[in-house]
Amino acid sequence: MIHELRIYTCLPERLPALQQRFEIATLAIWERLGIRSLGFWTTMIGSSSNDLTYLLEWRSLAEREQKWSEFIADREWKEAKAKSEADGPIVANIVSSLLQPTRFYRGFSKPSE
Repeated sequence: MIHELRIYTCLPERLPALQQRFEIATLAIWERLGIRSLGFWTTMIGSSSNDLTYLLEWRSLAEREQKWSEFIADREWKEAKAKSEADGPIVANIVSSLLQPTRFYRGFSKPSE
């Protein structure tokens, strides 16, 4: 398995709009497309209280490329994004890291060998 760590830094006072978009639209679209999320977090103490951090789980890089491309092209997603940004942009920056397990990994699921 490959895990993707994504950190969205929102523009000031726009984190609630991003959270609402995930809760109302994005997660349902991901479920339909087979995108697996492992959890979502906001920053309680750290460099930015405007961050939303989450983890995705992929079977392979090929699966990520295919499903993420489907998501970005999805009509329902484009409509939800446009609606949520009617009052202006939400996200200032996105950082994405693809993580692979170490040999001593004991996390969410067994690493593929």
